[in-house]
Amino acid sequence: MPRRTPADALADGPLVLDGGLGTRLAERGADVSSALWSAAVLADRPELVLDVHREYLAAGADVVISASYQVSHDGFARAGLDRATTDAMLARSVELARRACEEAERGFVAASVGPYGATLGDGSEYRDLGLGVAELRAWHHDRLRVLADAAPDLLAIETVASLAEVEAIIAELDGVGVPAWVSVTPADGRLRSGEPLAEALAIAAASDDVLAVGVNCCPPDEVTDAIVAARSATSKPIVVYPNSGERWDAATRTWHGSGAFPEALVREWRDAGAALIGGCCRTGPDDVRTVARVLEQGR
Repeated sequence: MPRRTPADALADGPLVLDGGLGTRLAERGADVSSALWSAAVLADRPELVLDVHREYLAAGADVVISASYQVSHDGFARAGLDRATTDAMLARSVELARRACEEAERGFVAASVGPYGATLGDGSEYRDLGLGVAELRAWHHDRLRVLADAAPDLLAIETVASLAEVEAIIAELDGVGVPAWVSVTPADGRLRSGEPLAEALAIAAASDDVLAVGVNCCPPDEVTDAIVAARSATSKPIVVYPNSGERWDAATRTWHGSGAFPEALVREWRDAGAALIGGCCRTGPDDVRTVARVLEQGR
């Protein structure tokens, strides 16, 4: 019998995504302070990564996102690690997520594909770095294929800040053979580059390789307007997974402000048309339980 796909599941109703991986690893005692962030834990303490995936599945997640967000060939090279090690860690990230799903006898694996800026480890994913489409295509090419070869259920293209990177990733998805969602990071209703949010989502949604489009790594109060922008661009499923609402200071590597992930907001996102809902930085299992409860109430 063919394995059930995320598209099959979405036909039955909205799906629950997991929460912040780095957040939960830090709460569990892992050191995520280096430029490699959670990727360092993937290399040094893989069992802890597996445990966090298990926690999110137990909290009600239908999709777990792999620990590959900051794993890249040049980022690992700066840390003194070779290409073979990088490839092994990319594959390990998918294998750990798959193992957790198999143990739970449920769930899908989304292989995280962070943007170029994320691998610099200094908050650069929140700004346009001025790279062109050709440069970004070359940078993403090998990593996408290594992750695809590890056989995830889909690719989670995350925290994209510019039209150029959206265009580059869409071009590189051609021939990869794994469906993807493309999620951009907005601020004040636009991309971090200042470019139109709806244009980015329309470019992504036009690809046959893209299952869903949406936003992540943004304040919760940005999400409803982003759903409206996404719906104006496409009829494809919409994915949303914001931060807790706290603000990241890349210079001091600290969070500021207070976080809130209220049930009423999750219900608002569901009613506005979001089909995959979860949390990003500073969210955890309790937030996933909230999402699962709201989505169950709507079925």
